[in-house]
Amino acid sequence: MIGGAVSTPALWWLLNTRNDAPHLETPPSEHWTVEPGPSRDQVTRILSQGAYSFPVRNIAGVSRYDGAQLASNSPCEDQFTHGILPPPWKAGSKWMAWGVFDGHSGVQTSELLKGHLLPFVQHSLSQIKPTSPEDTVLDQLVQHAIARGFMNLDDSIIKTAKATSDSKESLQEKIKKLAPAYSGSCALLSMYDSATSTLHVACTGDSRAILGQQRPDLKWEVIPLSVDQTGRNEDEIARLHREHPDEDLEDMIKKGRVLGMGVSRAFGDCQWKWPIEFQKDIQRRFYGPPPLVPTYNVRTPPYLTAEPVVTSTKIDPSQPCFLIMATDGLWDMLSSQQAVNLVGKWLEVKGSDKRDTGSELEPIYEQFDFGHFWKGVSWKFKEGRTTVQDENAAVHLVRNSLGGNHHELLAGRLAFSFPSSRRLRDDTTVQVVFFNVPDLEK
Repeated sequence: MIGGAVSTPALWWLLNTRNDAPHLETPPSEHWTVEPGPSRDQVTRILSQGAYSFPVRNIAGVSRYDGAQLASNSPCEDQFTHGILPPPWKAGSKWMAWGVFDGHSGVQTSELLKGHLLPFVQHSLSQIKPTSPEDTVLDQLVQHAIARGFMNLDDSIIKTAKATSDSKESLQEKIKKLAPAYSGSCALLSMYDSATSTLHVACTGDSRAILGQQRPDLKWEVIPLSVDQTGRNEDEIARLHREHPDEDLEDMIKKGRVLGMGVSRAFGDCQWKWPIEFQKDIQRRFYGPPPLVPTYNVRTPPYLTAEPVVTSTKIDPSQPCFLIMATDGLWDMLSSQQAVNLVGKWLEVKGSDKRDTGSELEPIYEQFDFGHFWKGVSWKFKEGRTTVQDENAAVHLVRNSLGGNHHELLAGRLAFSFPSSRRLRDDTTVQVVFFNVPDLEK
């Protein structure tokens, strides 16, 4: 009989403990087997896992948007957002937003951006008071408000760390609040105002947004909507020189990296923003990341900023076009022009209802291993490997960036799991938005 004094944990143990251990039935063998690499169908399932596509019927100018994400890290450090927004000023004028957030050194910062960047930007936009009778707002005011929303969020991550560290909160609460400062993330946010047919694009980091537009000769041209912000960008080099005039540029920027960091703008990344003494204090008290010194000569932080470069582009209601937004996992593999050509080819094939099955039209390749990269086979996108077999335009871009119709190359890249996969590919997140493109539901 169990007495009334038995505690709840003890009662749980008594009720949930089995009488015997499991029996292992393993016939003797001197051989071992593994699951074979991805088949064609499995490749499609991997590329399409988590993909999405939404027709848009109630936002003037937007026809549809597609998205896809392929993880390399575990967990994936990329995050994304998309959807319809309430208007910041005029009732009835609907907005839409799409965002990709390329995290690094963990997922904490990109996860925070996914949930909080848009609310910060919306709050900043709501502070604008239209003055004209038509309730229109100058693009410059919108750009400034979006940038202010970005900066306010990063300030809440970076500049409030001192208050967090000295607060009366529990250790675990402080660690959770400090974590988005330990890791970092790029941010690429596009906002479409249907009332003015204006696309506002804000970029912090090296994710990229481009517009594809068809010329009279039916070829597709690229309209850049953002510029990669790295230590190879001459404008960024000049900015860093202005902000740190007494430091040696060659010491600060080497091989396109800012004190070892691949981007020159980002959220979080406290090692490039906090004073060294505060970093040492946070490392000692909360196991924060180690300061960059003495490996790098950190003298006058901050070196990175979350302030975005914001552009505003009018979308011609009479001219079909599309927006491609992606993290650098895609741009590592193909150029902006190649990406636009691929989506243009996807539209052409979709309009003609001619689709590859993925095998019947596949060229015959010799047996492949990665040593062929040193024998003339390109590890990046090649037009000759193009295939059109996906209903989702974003999946189509990811497939072709990693091998296209070369199944063994593509499947070989996907056969790796984390962390080995990081040698072959990065986390990749892609969104494709179609403006004024009819018949996409065929």
